[in-house]
Amino acid sequence: MNAVSDSAGPLTGVRVLDLGTVGPGARACRILGDLGASVTRVVAPAGIGTALPFYAYSAMRGVRRCGIDLRTDQGKAATLDLAVAADVVVEGFRPGVADRLGVGYHAVHARNARVVYCAASGYGQHGPRATWAGHDLNYLAVTGFLHAGERAGDRPTLPGATVADAAGGGMHAALAVLAALFGRANDPEQSGCYLDVAATDGMLGLMAMPIEEQLATGSDPGPLSGVLSGRYACYGLYECADGGWLSVAAVEAKFFDNLCRELDCPELAALQYDDDRQDQVRLALTTTFATRDRDDWVARLADHDTCVAPVLSVAEATHDAHHRSRGLFATAQHRDRGSFGQLGAVWAGSVPPSEPVVLPADDQFDTDAVLGELGYTADRLRALRAAGAIR
Repeated sequence: MNAVSDSAGPLTGVRVLDLGTVGPGARACRILGDLGASVTRVVAPAGIGTALPFYAYSAMRGVRRCGIDLRTDQGKAATLDLAVAADVVVEGFRPGVADRLGVGYHAVHARNARVVYCAASGYGQHGPRATWAGHDLNYLAVTGFLHAGERAGDRPTLPGATVADAAGGGMHAALAVLAALFGRANDPEQSGCYLDVAATDGMLGLMAMPIEEQLATGSDPGPLSGVLSGRYACYGLYECADGGWLSVAAVEAKFFDNLCRELDCPELAALQYDDDRQDQVRLALTTTFATRDRDDWVARLADHDTCVAPVLSVAEATHDAHHRSRGLFATAQHRDRGSFGQLGAVWAGSVPPSEPVVLPADDQFDTDAVLGELGYTADRLRALRAAGAIR
């Protein structure tokens, strides 16, 4: 399983076998790949990602795909051969499925004692919810995230991103894998390990402030309960004259003082955390911000230590000069889709591609090349294909 990137990263030489396909496991493998690891993904021969748009998961940038049917004995054997050559195996099945398919931790560890095996799931490998089907919204629901956020009327609101899959699960899994690889590198005698990564565990970590408030005080933090949940006017969203919005996060007194001075209402500074006067402060800020367009306010306030920033649409964020200056976007070329933009590697230590990323076509697999590197002959590959074990 050779690297397919044209540039080196800190994980160059690390080989990852991805059995996750979507969700937290796939997000983790994307991070590892962007950091230089060689990622080989096993997908069902019948098709790949038919329910997902072609650009989902960065269209598998830098990933080689093997079409292998794990339901066949030959497919299971081929996948175990790939696992023997891997440093890391990431799977995203529900608990017990990998074992039933014959590619669980014990089966892999028996042939590759130093493997770092990461099971990335929604609810984890044990616990009352472990076998529940779920998606990002469910993981946000059971960790307090939806309840603690601002409401639309009397109901929680849907988030604008898959926070649990990407951060609670994917980043959590990648961090756990990196720690395990570091530990293994420091001890040549250390065997591999099994990582039970749950998106809900990671979300509890992201919810640390309200969670720890509850544990310490017995309260039940929710909308408008604290500084960061909309209780005070100094931390909130305000509509401008053109219908655009501003985010104001002037939590510290010095920043709120600066904001009030720039808005020509210095008298509000003393009322920042006066619970009895918040309606007055909020009305004053709402009325003031409604007198100018969003970008006019940004030009006036952002550079004056006021903790003010525009609420950008996705399209605006994609073309934002600051984000562009950070080199966070790339160009991809696809046989069937042509050329299009793509979010690049956003991880510290990643090396951006020097030229457009060439993505595999929808029906393009690397099965023969990857298995050939393991010593599979052309005759053996033909036999596996005839048996329906590989594509």
